[in-house]
Amino acid sequence: MLQQTQVATVIGYFNNFIAHFPDIKTLANADIDAVLAQWAGLGYYARARNLHQSAQIIMAQHQGRFPEQLAAVMALPGVGESTAGAILSLSFNQPQAILDGNVKRVLSRYHQVQGHYQQSATLKALWRLARTHTPATRNNEYTQAIMDLGATICTRSQPKCELCPMRNNCLSCQQQTQDQYPEAKPKKAKPHKTTAALIFAHQGQIYLEQRPSQGIWGGLYSLPECEDTKQIINDTIAAFDKQGRIVHTLPVLKHSFTHYHLHIRPIVVELGSVNHKLHVPTTQELGIPRPIQTILQQVALLFESGKGETLTVK
Repeated sequence: MLQQTQVATVIGYFNNFIAHFPDIKTLANADIDAVLAQWAGLGYYARARNLHQSAQIIMAQHQGRFPEQLAAVMALPGVGESTAGAILSLSFNQPQAILDGNVKRVLSRYHQVQGHYQQSATLKALWRLARTHTPATRNNEYTQAIMDLGATICTRSQPKCELCPMRNNCLSCQQQTQDQYPEAKPKKAKPHKTTAALIFAHQGQIYLEQRPSQGIWGGLYSLPECEDTKQIINDTIAAFDKQGRIVHTLPVLKHSFTHYHLHIRPIVVELGSVNHKLHVPTTQELGIPRPIQTILQQVALLFESGKGETLTVK
């Protein structure tokens, strides 16, 4: 969960996730929809699918015990060298190197490493330094310490250098170049994309479809989408239900992903007949992306106000 998400956001999700899946066996035996439901809102849903798949692999190939070899841990879906090293260091006190975002920042400033760490040469240099600094003893304490150093003292902005135990040997501290390291990633403007989200409603229920396991919101339940043009919207509605008619259009919702901004125009369609399975969705039962949850809440308010049939969304 801490990959791509900060601690403050993770804590509540983590406690809830562990309450539902307290051990590897429980997670491995759980339905993927149940796993995604507890992950909904955290984003990067491939992480949840990887966790679920990893638990199944551990049960099938490692007799239910988490592997203690670097290669075996890295063979688990979604686990790279830094994550594997952190697990083996913190859990088994193995002398493994890590290179998460906090460690990259500490090493970049301490050694004044040139270039952005997404550049291959810079990343290789940081890995060399990470392995050089990794101690053979008390490795778990070192790993926790360098991560905490980056998270609490060597922060992105306004680092607390006066509190840092490494300040006397840190090149950036000595030369007052903390704001120059790590070097900023060249900015690239995010593109904007648009889509229409069709809310097919009938007698207090709506139609939700499960998205493909790969791609955005993989494996979650969402609203049907189509290109946001009048002709394509009408064609999509007619293909779903020839008697369907648009009854409301809600304000456009903007949602930002890592690489682009998505503008969603929700369109409420009253069905004339029911030829598909409809749901009264609850976020506890189905994994629903946060923007779609927001849209469903807006639709619920719309119908509760008397402007349409009652639509129950918990």
